[in-house]
Order: sequence, then structure tokens, then C-alpha cells
Amino acid sequence: MDLDQLRYFQCVAETGNFTEAATRLNLSQSALSRSIQRLEEEFGQPFFERKPRSVELTDAGVLFQRSATQILRIVEDTQAEITDDGETGKIRVGAIPTIAPYFLPDLLKQFSDAFPRSHLIVHESTTEELLKKIKQGEIDIAILAEPVTEKYVEVRRLFAEELVLLLPPGHRLCEKKRIRLSDIEDEPFVMLDEAHCLSDNITTFCREQSVWPVAVENANQLATVQELVSLSHGVSMIPEMARRLDQCDRRVYRSLGKPRPSRTIVAVTNPYRFHSRLFAEFQAKLVGYSKTFAARPST
Repeated sequence: MDLDQLRYFQCVAETGNFTEAATRLNLSQSALSRSIQRLEEEFGQPFFERKPRSVELTDAGVLFQRSATQILRIVEDTQAEITDDGETGKIRVGAIPTIAPYFLPDLLKQFSDAFPRSHLIVHESTTEELLKKIKQGEIDIAILAEPVTEKYVEVRRLFAEELVLLLPPGHRLCEKKRIRLSDIEDEPFVMLDEAHCLSDNITTFCREQSVWPVAVENANQLATVQELVSLSHGVSMIPEMARRLDQCDRRVYRSLGKPRPSRTIVAVTNPYRFHSRLFAEFQAKLVGYSKTFAARPST
């Protein structure tokens, strides 16, 4: 058994498909199949249950994957520590979909300009998936919204931002100078689906004020929520960072009266992984960027 075999095994386990894994690894499918077969023969157990169009891990495969993940992470950390020069290296940044497109672009550009020999890789996914990747060492840092209840991770607060009310043009509340939560109590809401923590942020805030929003439609992307509100399907609450980039005149944004809904953006890392000097530079850049980002005026 060698490290390449472990990497091949991991790729097949992740993709659930020999053809896709072979493409990712730039191998022929037959060569990949022979490598996995030799690995299974060495341990005397099948690691995959072969199906017509996919494969699934057997119980032995699940057990082997845990060890393979640990071995590869140890090797990766050791290589990173030995070659750590503070200028080169790979940083894997995760962010949830309601943060990534609004917060990351300028941050990544600034860091790449300052450290041109660095390599930044972005993973956009749900909070649950990103926390799993943090704990398994698949990403170095995740930018999320509270609450983060996962154990054995380090959470650093970056900034809080307002959640603003989103209305269609011509809505009865557009001309009102001060809008209270009670004013939208009976309004239909357009929300992100349950996989996104923004919906939990909104629902929790409303319930704390004894208001129970009724979601009439759910969407997978924030842009879809904005479009549905534009078409008068309902109202919603949108992060301030998304409002800043919205140049569409078919939507109206308003702040709610106090208490105003908000969410807190945090950075999550794994304190048990090796972090390079380059990563320390990224964290410092992230903290500084967050302060200026939060201070930007609303449009």
C-alpha cells in the first residue's frame, strides 16, 4: 500500500463513481480499478459495493476511509510544515452561499495581490457540510453565520450585519417612514430552504418578537428570493451585503424599527490542524478586511 493508493481510494469514495474518479485523477479507469482491487486484496475485504452506475462504501470501506483520511492529513500537514515559507502554499476557504459571492471576491483579490504565489481555493456549501470539512481537514477556514454549535472547532467573531426588509415596488409599506415587524406579520414570506441558516436567523428573530412568519415559497439561492419578491410573491429579509450589490430597481429595501434583525458573521477553524505562516497572514487580512467591510455605508 502506498499514498497514491490512498488518494485513489479517497477519490472513488468521494465521487461514488470510478469513471468520474479516473477523470479527476487523470488515470485510465482500468488502472484505477486495478489499484483499488490490489488494495482490497491486501486487506482481504471489499471496500466498495459495485453497482451498475455507481459504487458505495462497504462497512470495511467506511472504516478504512477514516484511517486513510487521517494518514493523508498527517502527510499533508507535515509537508506544509516543512515547506512553510510564509509566501507560497494553498489555502482552502469555505463560505455559505449567502456570504460567498458578496464577501469573498474583494478579500480574495486583495490577498492574491499581496501574496501572488499563494493559491486560494473556494468551497461554497451549507454550514453543516463546511463544518464537516473543517473537522476532517478538507478546508482550512469557514466563514459562516452564527449560531455555530459544533464542538472542537475555534470560532472567531468578525462582524454583525443587518437583515433588511425586501419589498416589491408599489407595496403598501414602501412609503411608510418607519416599519415595524408587526406591519409584516400577515405578509407571505419568500425564504431560502431549510438547508440555509439565513432562514433560521429570520425565523428565530421573528419568534423572539412573537411573530410567526408564513413562508409561501422557498428557494435555493438568494438571487431567486430577490426575483420572487420583485414579482410580488411575498416579502423577505436579506443580508445587508447582498443589498449593497443589488442594482435592480424592481426591489425596495427598508430597515425595520428596533429591534432590528441581524446576523453575526464568524470564522471557524480547526485548532488541531497545522496552520502555516501564510494562513496566519490570511487570517490577519480577513480580520482587517471584515472591519472595513462592516463599516461600508449602505447604498
